[in-house]
Amino acid sequence: MSAVQTTSPTPDDTGERGPLAEVYFSLLRSRTFLVGLAIVLFWVACAIFGEHFAPYDPLADDIIDALAPPSAEHWFGTDQIGRDVFSRVIVGSRDILTVGPLATLLATVAGTALGLITGYFRGLVDDVVSRILEAFMAIPVVIVALSAIVALGTSKTTVIVVIGLSFAPIIARTVRSAVLAERELDYVAAAQLRHESALHTMFVEILPNVIPPILVETTVRLGYAIFAVATLSFMGFGIQPPSPDWGLSISNNYGMIGGGFSWTVLFDALAIASLVIGVNLMADGVHGALND
Repeated sequence: MSAVQTTSPTPDDTGERGPLAEVYFSLLRSRTFLVGLAIVLFWVACAIFGEHFAPYDPLADDIIDALAPPSAEHWFGTDQIGRDVFSRVIVGSRDILTVGPLATLLATVAGTALGLITGYFRGLVDDVVSRILEAFMAIPVVIVALSAIVALGTSKTTVIVVIGLSFAPIIARTVRSAVLAERELDYVAAAQLRHESALHTMFVEILPNVIPPILVETTVRLGYAIFAVATLSFMGFGIQPPSPDWGLSISNNYGMIGGGFSWTVLFDALAIASLVIGVNLMADGVHGALND
């Protein structure tokens, strides 16, 4: 008789999935996330390839054709110096989708580091750092940003740093709360008994277990960062001419609304709104997937 070979079931045989796979499949089933992702990917494609399918040069003016209403020739009309609004909306996504995500990345890195430090060490370190962060959070982001930009000068780098550092305390507070809960668990005590360094315990042992709230906070902050970039550009302290940036375009043309030329700002405003909505839908989807 031949021996009967038996094998233990694998995760695939039993239909079991790891936690990351569960999150992935939950996101694929989330209509909220998929709709948001589609909106964001559309604008990302415009940012990367917009100049290739924009019908006109977004920086080229034509005074003779200024303030032309939407038509077959100019789908979104033209602005006060004759630039094609549709082309400017398409290409104008580039700067905001560069500055916003980079500022969010900086905020996430800085906020995560601060949250790990304050949550792990507690005591005097937590008290001092937390009070400083609370002082920053008490001041509106736009006020902090304007003060810093006036002092440091206007540039994309300055806007990225200012917005990133303005949002870092909010992320730090979220991470700190998660770290305080994780710090009391057995695996942290085991790492301390092995005489692991504080840096190793924070970034190797604890950090992987607080990734879910960091992901949710990052996607939420991205929407706020995009809106903050547009606000600063509108006020003249963000992205500078001749960029077709949406906030800057609204700033340059909002005076035309009173004359009935609403299209000069309407489509830029709708673009900002759609991108922020897309990011927020993604954030809701991520939050739902991580809490299933």
